[in-house]
Amino acid sequence: MSTLAPKGPTWVALRQYRRTLWLATGVTALTLLVIGGLRLWDALTPDTLLADGRPFPANDSGHALLRGAMRSLSDAVFAVPFAVALFVAGPLVAREYESGTYRLSLTQSVTPTAWLRSKLGFATATGLGAVVLLTGAYALGWARVDDSYGFLRHDAGPYLVLGTVLAAYTLLGVAVGALAGLLIRRTLVAMSAAGLATGVVMLVLDSVRWDFLAPVTITGKAVEGASTVMVPDGGRLVDQGLVMADGRREPGWFCGYEGGVCRVDEPVTAQYLDYHPVSHVLPTQLIETGIVLALAALALLAAFRVLRARHP
Repeated sequence: MSTLAPKGPTWVALRQYRRTLWLATGVTALTLLVIGGLRLWDALTPDTLLADGRPFPANDSGHALLRGAMRSLSDAVFAVPFAVALFVAGPLVAREYESGTYRLSLTQSVTPTAWLRSKLGFATATGLGAVVLLTGAYALGWARVDDSYGFLRHDAGPYLVLGTVLAAYTLLGVAVGALAGLLIRRTLVAMSAAGLATGVVMLVLDSVRWDFLAPVTITGKAVEGASTVMVPDGGRLVDQGLVMADGRREPGWFCGYEGGVCRVDEPVTAQYLDYHPVSHVLPTQLIETGIVLALAALALLAAFRVLRARHP
């Protein structure tokens, strides 16, 4: 068993940041406990059947609290990559340089590469462990609210957590934090830079992720009495409008009531709708994961190059 125990700089990292490890474990375990408890409370109240036979959680306080907790969790998970980036950039790396304590490690027959690798290994294991627990808690609650507003498969919370995207951003936070800490070597400034860089990447990819795959187009008739084309169940709306007689697309809703269409100034031949079906979510997640991991690898490579330049 002694051969499995951490040694050298890994043991030092575990001892030095054990409170952080316990804090991360406690928060994620508490999240799992709360969501699990609310699921159990929800299960004790049977659903009311609607006229069409669908179940509806009427007068179910447990279900209402579960939805509220899941909304909060959907917002909170976005903080995980930021928290990792701030921790790595500040307390893990930059503060070591700012206080000069890194010199002690480097005098104990530990190479700079092993010193940094042990710290990043601790941050990676802690961050990914937290992500696994959070994903389990989220999946437990999401299975009950997955058909409601804000919890569709393409919505921000389920998209980020139920897949590989959150783990990829966590690894990006580790790499960006290491690079910022080594370059700046001032705790607060390094934390600010790492948080800003992580946030910029997340915002940019959030704005372009649904352009990775071409949307599916469906059309419908634009005649009196026809129904407006609607997004299929679970789909994500991209664009919707009317097709004119000359083939042009124009924005606008088709009006199915007497009087024809919303656009009366030009002849309308059809209505169209562009959307992403549920089947697009997984490949979109994998594409985004690949991009984020590539950026993380570049940042990590740059961090070790900076380390070798400072400690040849």
